[in-house]
Amino acid sequence: MRVAEWLLDSPRLGENPSVKHLAGHLLKAPAREGVVAAQSRLGQLMCRECGNARDRRIGQDLLRQAARAGDRRAQRELGQIED
Repeated sequence: MRVAEWLLDSPRLGENPSVKHLAGHLLKAPAREGVVAAQSRLGQLMCRECGNARDRRIGQDLLRQAARAGDRRAQRELGQIED
């Protein structure tokens, strides 16, 4: 989880598609286990970076779960998507 956040927040690394893919892979298990921060970050990543509707839908579901748990970042992201 921490490694994935570090990769995504790194100015140089965070823009690389393969780094984003790796970070998404690292976030998947914690998100499935209900870790709110992982759900939020993975949801954002899937909504912003995935080209297909299925992945964006999964990303929105993850953001909704995190937003219901009180994650402010997920709430803001959902507000931008649903407006």
